[in-house]
Amino acid sequence: MLRALIKLVIFCSICFSTWASGAGTEAKFRNIDYSALLETQWAYGVSKNSNQKLQFIYEPEINIELPNNHKLTMIGRLRGDINDKLEPGSPSQTEISPISRRGLIGNHTDVALREFYYEATVGQTYLTLGKQQIVWGQADGLKLLDVVNPQDFREFILDDFSRSRIPLWTVNAEIPINDAVLQLIWIPDQTYHALPESDSLYAFTSPLLVPTAPPGVSVNLQPVEKPNGFFADADYGARLTHFVGGWDLTLNYLYHYNDIPVLFRTLTSRPQPTVTVTPRYERTHLIGGTFSNAFGEFVLRGEVGYSTDRYFLAKDINDYAGVNKSDEFAYVFGLDWSGIENTFLSTQLFQSHLIDNQPRLVRDKVDTTLTFLARRDFLNDTLVTEVLWIHSTNNDDGLVRPKVSYEWQDNVKVWVGMDIFYGDQRGLFGQFARNDRLVIGIEWGI
Repeated sequence: MLRALIKLVIFCSICFSTWASGAGTEAKFRNIDYSALLETQWAYGVSKNSNQKLQFIYEPEINIELPNNHKLTMIGRLRGDINDKLEPGSPSQTEISPISRRGLIGNHTDVALREFYYEATVGQTYLTLGKQQIVWGQADGLKLLDVVNPQDFREFILDDFSRSRIPLWTVNAEIPINDAVLQLIWIPDQTYHALPESDSLYAFTSPLLVPTAPPGVSVNLQPVEKPNGFFADADYGARLTHFVGGWDLTLNYLYHYNDIPVLFRTLTSRPQPTVTVTPRYERTHLIGGTFSNAFGEFVLRGEVGYSTDRYFLAKDINDYAGVNKSDEFAYVFGLDWSGIENTFLSTQLFQSHLIDNQPRLVRDKVDTTLTFLARRDFLNDTLVTEVLWIHSTNNDDGLVRPKVSYEWQDNVKVWVGMDIFYGDQRGLFGQFARNDRLVIGIEWGI
């Protein structure tokens, strides 16, 4: 019943937005605001000499002003891909809760209620209730604290975070406390990372993420064990935001299920050697914070996070069910510079440290990633050139993303870019070394 209601809301919002765009809604309903984004993207795989995607997206947004400064927001998405290589066939969506799944129209099109939330002020508390995105942390290219919402990896990390982030049904309260703001969140939506299936273009193959069975050993993959308790398995979080002596500071806490299931493994020898893999989501506590401050032309910023009870793949199948547990301490330090007119330069250091000494793991005890971003604007900010470089020092692999965009009109933007992977196929980025692509897009705002 609930899924049918959500699909009805999606259908009605798209129909309403289509009518609103041509019916002069603003003149008839002054408290209703309609906008939409139309986008087309073509991605050509230069390494494999074939099309990766020819995608069309229609994203309507309706904002309704209600009495007492309350507000209702609905954002939908209709998406089609002619090539159907990113998600061949009909994806199972097993990681997504039934109330948050997309509606599939054949193998090439899906429709989704991206966001649907109600905003209200109760006393001094600002409430946002419904399906929404909550962004913690502002690191470029990779995430550390921005883990409240899971991510859709259909294009690895190539899609914009605002689009690949999966909105969740959430109760979000922001409470002012003197000069600080306390944010409290409750998420009963059991939705996790949407991982690419084995036949998709960006399916994970790196041994850092996917265990490999020894020769002559068959694999028995069990269904994933998902939490299903509305209250018992909900996620909870809190963030305190404060401005002190020029520093923007936050203190963050999140009690949640890690969005990637742990692949517990057992090896049996009879009647034939078999590895049984049982995926299961595990709880973790995340405690951390962010900081940023401007010093003339420079901005220093960072994020720090400590996660308990993390599981990592072991080299030996028989070693504690094929995984080992350790707490993890991670941080990112960033330095931005805008000392040249119309130019922005940024560099970041990401590091992850395993607290327990685990020499038998597939990954290293300390994992380091560097990023560099350069952006320059031309023609009164209508022409923007940029390049983002992400490099893993442990695996000597990475990703380079040059891009040029031009704002042809106030509501029309065209762009062209490339996604270039390099490194050994065992690395996080090197596993996609054959997926280099040229991407051309056009966006039209209504």
